[in-house]
Amino acid sequence: MIRVRFAPSPTGHLHIGGARTALFNYLFARHNNGKFILRIEDTDRTRSTDEYIDAIIEGMKWLKLEWDEGPFRQTDRFDVYKNYVEKLLKEGRAYYCYCTPEELEQRRKDALAQGKTPKYDGRCREKARGQGVEVSRGQAAVRFKMPQEGRTIVDDMIKGTVEFENDQLDDLIIMRSDGTPTYNFTVVVDDVDMKITHVIRGDDHLNNTPKQIHIYKALGYETPLFAHLPMILGADKARLSKRHGATSVMAYKEIGYLADALVNYLVRLGWSYGDQEVFTREELIKHFSFENVGKSSAVFNPEKFLWLNSQYIIKSNPDELVEIVMPFLENAGTIQKGQVIDRQWLSKAIKTLQERAKTLVELATSLKYYIVEDVEYNEKAKAKFLNEKSLPYLEELKNAIESSDDFSPHGLEAIFKAIVEKHEIKLGAFAQPVRVAMTGGTESPGIFEVLDVLGKEKTLKRLERAIKAI
Repeated sequence: MIRVRFAPSPTGHLHIGGARTALFNYLFARHNNGKFILRIEDTDRTRSTDEYIDAIIEGMKWLKLEWDEGPFRQTDRFDVYKNYVEKLLKEGRAYYCYCTPEELEQRRKDALAQGKTPKYDGRCREKARGQGVEVSRGQAAVRFKMPQEGRTIVDDMIKGTVEFENDQLDDLIIMRSDGTPTYNFTVVVDDVDMKITHVIRGDDHLNNTPKQIHIYKALGYETPLFAHLPMILGADKARLSKRHGATSVMAYKEIGYLADALVNYLVRLGWSYGDQEVFTREELIKHFSFENVGKSSAVFNPEKFLWLNSQYIIKSNPDELVEIVMPFLENAGTIQKGQVIDRQWLSKAIKTLQERAKTLVELATSLKYYIVEDVEYNEKAKAKFLNEKSLPYLEELKNAIESSDDFSPHGLEAIFKAIVEKHEIKLGAFAQPVRVAMTGGTESPGIFEVLDVLGKEKTLKRLERAIKAI
C-alpha cells in the first residue's frame, strides 16, 4: 500500500509552499487508495511552538486535507531515535565527535580561506570512546559515517536521475551533544517506522536526499521513492516571500478566499491536466499523477488566483455561502456577533451579488446595503441623482408601491414602466436615482432584484429618506 506523509516544522504558519506539498501528498494517496500521514517535525525546540502546530493543523483542516494517521510529534519519539543511534554506534556506522563548536567554526573558516569546501575532516572517526549514548551525552555529538568514494544516484519521480559525488558528503551529526537528534536522521527513522513508500517534498530538500539514502541503507531498510517539487516563485522569479503578498494559507482565508479555490490554484502550480483550469476535489483525485508535474518552478500569479476565487464564488450554492460570509459581516460591523439573521433571506441576497464579488470581503461589503437600516450616500452619486429632477419620480414610486398589493419583481417592473411612459424618460434615468436611494451608490444588481431583496417596508423607508434628503 502506498503511504505518504506531510511533515512540516512548526516554526511558522502553514504557508503556500507547504500547503502545496501537503496537497500533492494528499492527492497521490487518495488517487492510489493509500494512506496520508501528518507528522510534526518539532525537534528544533528553540523555534517550534504549540501555537504554530495548532496553526498548521487549522490550515490543513480549512483546506480539507484530511490525514489518515497522526499527527505524530517527533518530540514524543526521542527514545526511538536514541535506540537507532545506539544501533549504528554498535555496528561502527556512527561515531562520537568531541570537537567543540569553536574548533569546527575555525576549521570551516580555514577551509574557506584555502578555497576548499568546508566539511568535517573526520578526525574523530576512529575514536572509540564509551558504549552508549548516555555516556556521551553532554560531552560529544554522534556523527554518521558517510561513504567517501563513488556516487549516490537519486531516481526522482519529477527530476529524473540526479547524481551526487560521495566525497562531497559530510559526516553529518545525527545526535547533538545534548542528546537531541537532528533533522536528517529523524526523518529517516520516522519514514522507516511509518512505512513511508513515497517521499514527496520541496526540491529545497534534494541535497539532503543522498545523505538520507545512506542512513536508510545503514539501518538495513529499502529507500522510498522520491519526488521533489520545484519551488514556487513570485512574479519577479524570486522565491515566493512576504513581499509578494500573503504567503500564509490562513491569511487568504482572512481576506476572503475560498478553501476549494486555493486548493484548485495550488494544484495548478506545477501540475496540469490538458487545458482544464477549474477542478472539483473528485476530479483532482481522479486525474492526479506525477507524470503531469512540471520540472520547472511555478510562478504565483495573484491576479489569476483572484479570478479563480471569483469563479468558485459564482458557482457556490448561496446557502453554503451564508455560513462562511457571516464572520466577514461581523468583522465589517454590518451585523453584531451572534445576531440572528434570516438565513433564507441572506441566501437570496447573496444570489444577486455572486457574479460581482471576487472575494468574501467584497461580498460582505456589497451585502451591507441590504442589511443596514440606513445606507450612506456616495456624495457624487447623491448630487447627480438625488435632486429636484428625480424628486417627482421617487414620490410617484413611493405612492405606487404603497397602494400596490404586488411587490414581486413582475409587479415592480409594471410600476416602473408606467412611470417611465408617463414622463417619457428612459428606464436608466429613473432606475439610477432609485438605485442610489436603495444602495447609496450607482452600482448594484438589477434594480428589481434589489427591491425584491430589500422588501416593501425597507424600500418605502429608503424612498422616504431620499425624498427628505432632496
